[in-house]
Amino acid sequence: MRIIFAFIGIALFSIQSCTDSNVNQKLSYGSFLNKDGIEFKIHAPSSNKVELIIFDNPEDEIGAAYKMSPDGNGDWTVFINGLGVGTIYGYRLSGPFNEDSVIIADPYSKAAITQNTWRHVAKTLVVDESFDWQGDTWKNFDPLDLIIYEAHLRDMTNHPSSGALSPGTYKGFIENDQNGGIAHLKKMGVNAIQFLPIWDYANVEIPYKERAGGMFNDWNPYERNHWGYMPTFFMAPESYYASDGNRNIGSWNGKDGRAVKEFKELVRELHKNDIAVILDVVINHVSNYDWHPLKFIDRDLYFRLDERGNYVSQCCGNLLDMDNKHVQQYVIESLKYWMLEYHIDGFRFDQAHLLSLETAELISSELRSLNPGVIIYGEAWDNRSKEFSEIEWGSFNAHFRDVIRGDLHDFEKKGFLFGSYRPNEDKNDLMSIIAGTSRISGGVYKRSHHAINFLEVHDDYCFSDFLRLSSGENKKDDLITNKLSHISLSPKLKSMNKLAAFILFTSQGIPLFHQGQEWGHSKIIAETKAPDLNVHRMDPNSYNKDNETNWVNWNELSQNQDLVDFYKALIQIRKEYPQLRKTRPQDISFYNFKNEFSLGYGFNDTMIAYINGDNEEELEVILPDGIWSLLIGTSDQTTSELNNGKFILGPKDGVLLVRE
Repeated sequence: MRIIFAFIGIALFSIQSCTDSNVNQKLSYGSFLNKDGIEFKIHAPSSNKVELIIFDNPEDEIGAAYKMSPDGNGDWTVFINGLGVGTIYGYRLSGPFNEDSVIIADPYSKAAITQNTWRHVAKTLVVDESFDWQGDTWKNFDPLDLIIYEAHLRDMTNHPSSGALSPGTYKGFIENDQNGGIAHLKKMGVNAIQFLPIWDYANVEIPYKERAGGMFNDWNPYERNHWGYMPTFFMAPESYYASDGNRNIGSWNGKDGRAVKEFKELVRELHKNDIAVILDVVINHVSNYDWHPLKFIDRDLYFRLDERGNYVSQCCGNLLDMDNKHVQQYVIESLKYWMLEYHIDGFRFDQAHLLSLETAELISSELRSLNPGVIIYGEAWDNRSKEFSEIEWGSFNAHFRDVIRGDLHDFEKKGFLFGSYRPNEDKNDLMSIIAGTSRISGGVYKRSHHAINFLEVHDDYCFSDFLRLSSGENKKDDLITNKLSHISLSPKLKSMNKLAAFILFTSQGIPLFHQGQEWGHSKIIAETKAPDLNVHRMDPNSYNKDNETNWVNWNELSQNQDLVDFYKALIQIRKEYPQLRKTRPQDISFYNFKNEFSLGYGFNDTMIAYINGDNEEELEVILPDGIWSLLIGTSDQTTSELNNGKFILGPKDGVLLVRE
């Protein structure tokens, strides 16, 4: 018998305060536990028969069947006495979208038991949701105060160099006596972490060079989806990251549902250390090759289809119909659940540019009805950033990245760091991004904190690899056999790294940096059993590698320790001086020089920064009247003439001064 587990259901839930201890959130559908048993309820309006299936073990294909009763409005219910925590179940639906051999998991699975296959077979587990939050609630920072660290939960502690006792897990991340995880965040001084997706997702792909599901896998020799951008259960944390998780093909994860408690412990510990938790969430697509549950529920309802009835696919998978009210309601309910049940502080929306403005506005309205201070930003990119800003969404500021480092796709179109600008860009673009890329400065954002400024995120070449390639120090086809030697930055590249970081942390907007950026890391494709022809080359798209290509090797920090220390110092200065994050664009004074790649910018006459992106030319700087002290500089060069009102700024150099 072929058995497929999927999910179904739509509904909204009542609102409760995050500040309530042990929030028992009443959902519209799912399993409802009381002292006598469990009530089960799903919304399946297209079905003419629904059965609850109770299993003894996750591996079972056959279980006890219980007939469910319809209410005439598409809802089906049944109450079973004597059941409790640990119950494993699914549903069998008869109707136009499924056969009697198809069993689906609950759409409101708060914990999912999943098998490591490309089909992502799953069952639903009833768990104890009670948790002692110890008075914890959301971390409602002023958005202008945020300093965001983007990280993959598993990567931060899975390398042996982390010293974690439970590597690659929720528990491992909050171990203090280690090199990675929360210990590193505290050392750096950041106050927010953006996790790559941790919703339950299809982490195993079709076997390499095999045909399945109508597709032939000739693209992924690793047979993994490591980053997590193929979500399945929108309310369940990924059980692979629990302390008993394993990656063996055919095995089951999540048998006791410990991921629920362990992820709550992680959030609580991060909050204790004044670190907000932001989830990178995928709400607009699912995998285009696995047996995703929604496809067996009602593809006409949930998915965007072409005129022939085929799935509309884009980049990463089959697109959900986000303008459909049922899809909207399910997504909104899941996001609220994470806010209330897990105290999540904000969300980064993957491929937000695929959302209509109306849908994005509905999402933000609903989330802000719970917590007006919820952090919301997305991957909108330039063509949508302006309109998203109108509804108070932030977005990744690609313009910042491109002006500073150069074109994403063409290494010949270099940016400011190389003493250049891309075609149709000039110093005005540099001044705009420093002023928060706000509309008053010629940018697209209504408010400067809508600009999420970055030099590197998880996809594409990491920042230092981009510099290595753009500078000509490396070529794409170079084979890197000594990674530590490769990571050690040349004086030129180290100066460029420091100058870029200097601009990132002295610009208005919200700074975000990716794990390893602070020491100039490099993603070198590790040697594994996978038949990858690009082993030892720099990787621009490491989404499929659950190995040392992505795992953070904490031994690398020492190769560029002064760069790490420079990041730490910049973060501390930014936190100490509100001028660097809360100055209105109209209150920033710019000081131009004949050199097109040199600039000064002052904040309310109390602080002033100077940057020189020229490759060779030194710059004599005459300071405004007053006594100025050096806060930080990108080089060790002394400024002996500073107190005399002038100093020399070298190539690829930057200084930050404060008025005494």
